[in-house]
Amino acid sequence: MLFSARMLATAARPILQDVVIVGGGPAGLSLMAALKNSPKTQHLSCTLIEGLDLAPVKQFAQTPPENYTNRIVSLTPKLVQFMQEKSGSWQFLHTDRIKFYDNMIAYDGQDSLARIHFDSSSPGSTSPEQLLIAAMCEIVNVQQSLLQKIDDLNEEFGEEDAVVVDKLRVAEISRQEGLDWPVVTLDSGVSYQARLLVGADGQNSPVRKYAEIESRGWSYDRFGVVGTLKLQFEDYRDVAWQRFLTTGPLAILPLAGDNATFVWSCTPELAELLLKVDDAIFPHLLNAAMTLDETDLKYYYQALEKNPLDASLVEDMAWRTLKMDERDLDENFPVPVMEVTPKSRARFPLKYLQADTYIAPRVALVGDAAHTVHPLAGQGLNMGQTDVALLLEALETGVDRGQDIGSTLVLEKYNATAWPANHALMGVCDKLHKVFSTDFAPLVLARGLGLKTLNAFDSVKNLMMLGVNGR
Repeated sequence: MLFSARMLATAARPILQDVVIVGGGPAGLSLMAALKNSPKTQHLSCTLIEGLDLAPVKQFAQTPPENYTNRIVSLTPKLVQFMQEKSGSWQFLHTDRIKFYDNMIAYDGQDSLARIHFDSSSPGSTSPEQLLIAAMCEIVNVQQSLLQKIDDLNEEFGEEDAVVVDKLRVAEISRQEGLDWPVVTLDSGVSYQARLLVGADGQNSPVRKYAEIESRGWSYDRFGVVGTLKLQFEDYRDVAWQRFLTTGPLAILPLAGDNATFVWSCTPELAELLLKVDDAIFPHLLNAAMTLDETDLKYYYQALEKNPLDASLVEDMAWRTLKMDERDLDENFPVPVMEVTPKSRARFPLKYLQADTYIAPRVALVGDAAHTVHPLAGQGLNMGQTDVALLLEALETGVDRGQDIGSTLVLEKYNATAWPANHALMGVCDKLHKVFSTDFAPLVLARGLGLKTLNAFDSVKNLMMLGVNGR
């Protein structure tokens, strides 16, 4: 997929392309696959540039590892449909590593009775699109399926129709005098001149900086800690669990068999502690965090801060758990975690960022280059894929009308639909984070009452579920 001879021959002059995509994550690869898979845009010449080596992604396609990788995301039904019908990559996924779930239970760390249960089989959820909440899938699985689809399309249309360049970074983005097409120069000296330049290049997007688009927001002063787990046994209930703790939400999400993944949003101090707690103790701490009072959790945090290897705490956690009703534990809480996959724990900073606009003349932004959201609703990747779907739709309309795909006249349709929808969803996630990350008694009482009230109305929950799963 890397055409080094062609690059060297043309290093002195830019290679003209209809679309140049910077960024080989799910958003960039999805756009490339969807553009070449669409009958309306498959004639466009496209190049994707990724600074990292994509060889591990290709290796995953051939021989995936026994254990799950720790970068796992939820795919909404809308995204699954896009992968099946638009990008065409669904057929190349390792579907045995994907877990569909149709129940989600969220409850308050201050009051375990204050909970809301989203059940796709509840009354009013009879249409096919409502029978699934989401599917858990590794990011690398998404990437490899898209690379395979692009290779498949290249075999059909010719190898120069969809070029993926990896292991080369963008050195400069400029504009030649007399022509407003952006010129992307790589650190190898090769350059591309694009009718449309798409930034799918993350939070520190060089494409966004070139277009002089401001990105505004804030840091939550929180980290997300992730990892993969083994459960005591497979949870056939197919439930995604989330508990709102004052330090941040903790989610345990199902994977195939007795596997699971967790996402623990927490303070910087707690995140550091969670990474150094002994592997043998950590599963018990997770179980405690999903069941015990936060007063107990604070005691464990303090003790583990002094000694992350203090195995005596395991007995104390078990003793406190045994005081709970056994039937309550079985029915209203996750299956206990047995072990954490060695070296799977990692952390990342949580931010809220939204670009002032997603477009500029001959430039469009998608994914993290356009926005970054709190992970509590699992919408980060899905928002980026929705960007791709809406941008594809705008470009298809432009091609139908014989318009220049890099013009703001074509791109404005994308911005006008994607930006407001993302802004609204990001606002909801931000407000949820603020409402649930406090132990202020009046607010705790109010939010508990709100959860209990919402849980009594299936019709309202179904509408909320349709909003979250992209329908």
